[in-house]
Amino acid sequence: MVGSGFRETRRRGSACVVSARNLARDVLNRFRPQGIGQDDPKQYPDCMHDASYKLLFSHAEMIKDLLQGFVPQSWVQALDFSTLEKVNASYVADDLRNRHDDVVWRVRFQDHWLYVYLLLEFQSTVDRFMAVRILSYTGLLYQDLIRGQSLHQDRLPPVLPIVLYNGEPRWKAAVDLSALIHPAPQELRPYQPQQRYLLLDEGAHSEQSLAGVRNLVAAVFRLENNRGAEEVLAIVTALLDWLQDPRQTSLRRAFTVWIQRVILADSSDTPREPLIELDEVRTMLAQRVQQWKQAWRAEGLAEGRAEGRAEGLKNERSTLLRMVCLRFDAETADALAPLLEPVNDPEALTQIGEGIILCASGEDLLNRVRARVDVSR
Repeated sequence: MVGSGFRETRRRGSACVVSARNLARDVLNRFRPQGIGQDDPKQYPDCMHDASYKLLFSHAEMIKDLLQGFVPQSWVQALDFSTLEKVNASYVADDLRNRHDDVVWRVRFQDHWLYVYLLLEFQSTVDRFMAVRILSYTGLLYQDLIRGQSLHQDRLPPVLPIVLYNGEPRWKAAVDLSALIHPAPQELRPYQPQQRYLLLDEGAHSEQSLAGVRNLVAAVFRLENNRGAEEVLAIVTALLDWLQDPRQTSLRRAFTVWIQRVILADSSDTPREPLIELDEVRTMLAQRVQQWKQAWRAEGLAEGRAEGRAEGLKNERSTLLRMVCLRFDAETADALAPLLEPVNDPEALTQIGEGIILCASGEDLLNRVRARVDVSR
């Protein structure tokens, strides 16, 4: 979760898989904003990561796919997605910190508005009291609507709070506020606050459940979930296919920014101008995949030679031990086996083979091999 760096996985043999963020190390500065240093992580703040996510979810197509693809409830089908409208989400909490990082949309449901409050949660630890925060943010939203006299028939609108989380540990915090409150007497329960939020834990969605789904948010989850370089290239290619309409230019560029700052954020090459269009990202990835494949082939050949040599030495040692059993006895072979293990020179093994023929006894052979091993050390 393609914030932290991607882990590399390799499958020896005919195929290898390299994670997208290791791939990114070959292309970073093509994507790094000008003036950002590569040695000081503080110069590349997390807010850029959050801002690129906010930019993505500032497009109506993303909210539509989010609701249709990840809220499996019947009322979603009754929404008029043509009315999706982004709402100002800069509320001031009691501690005077502005809530600039959240995204709020409203959409027509029957004869009134329904609000979608999307909280982008990008931190390394799970917030156990997230339900309390959601309660506070929902209250701030309601206060803002009251002040702005934006109520329908003088009633508050329904709100769907969504927490989008991309951290490494799976989310374990309660999604219902009631789970955080000590049990109250029966008569007191109606007075307790109620709040629940919808959790979207990106890492909890498997590739199998997301692959093959034409959904922009599913594509984001797949890219975040540490897929291999070829899979990343395939997803970017799919995005280009889905976002061909000229009216989607802004969203294509938002994906480009997000991929540069999140998926390809951990590289370390010489700085270059950042890419602008998504097809430039695809071209760059395609070139890098080919270069990785060439490196894999060269590595495989080198490993094959090394593995073949090791296998040959192993076979030669086994042959010598069988010869000792035939020439002398099994006890001599057992004593010789550990002496042969450190011998990696084929010529030395050949000379030991000659000693098996020339030595008069097993003890004589063992003494000669011990002397050779001691000298070699």
